[in-house]
Amino acid sequence: MKLYGYWRSSAAYRVRIALNLKQLSFENLPVHLIKNGGEQHSISYKALNPAELVPTFTDGDISLNQSLAIIEYLEEMYPEPALLPQDPAAKAKVRALALDIACDIHPLNNLRVLQYLSGTLALTDEAKTAWIQHWLHTGFNALEQRLRRSAGQYCFADTLTLADICLVPQVYNAQRFALDMTAYPIISAIHHHCQQLAAFALAAPEQQPDAQ
Repeated sequence: MKLYGYWRSSAAYRVRIALNLKQLSFENLPVHLIKNGGEQHSISYKALNPAELVPTFTDGDISLNQSLAIIEYLEEMYPEPALLPQDPAAKAKVRALALDIACDIHPLNNLRVLQYLSGTLALTDEAKTAWIQHWLHTGFNALEQRLRRSAGQYCFADTLTLADICLVPQVYNAQRFALDMTAYPIISAIHHHCQQLAAFALAAPEQQPDAQ
């Protein structure tokens, strides 16, 4: 197994957590999103992933992009420990929480969006930070309300799931952009609990070989 990623990529971070939780060995292959104009734009990487995004995951002849698709592949191939409940309704609720983060919150503070704000639109650093914090607050406000109904130690009761794998990297982003987390005690408590687990600690951006 090979994982092409970037140390600070939230999506790659999710996959690292899942691989660690399932205790799977993999080769971590850095794709630096800043150096040399962005290594994701290289001819060799574009051949692997035409979207020029990370992560890309390969397992023999299989090549996958999209972090949640990669994690669900791992879930099917290596079902223990389970990252999704067996009950269809519970499984759908966990997927919905994960998608709230991965599809609604994360894309608005992704690198290529921020580069467009700074570059093409010529926003100041202050304006860019305001943009990021606005959309983080919008997403976290809704997520915190949902978690009031579903959370225990983790996003879904006391069982670690795909939702937690998505939540931790998103909180890392929020902390990076100095978001005030006071209004989100449930999100903060789940994040703190997950951070005590080795699978999450080893997947942390600062622990990666390409960390800058």
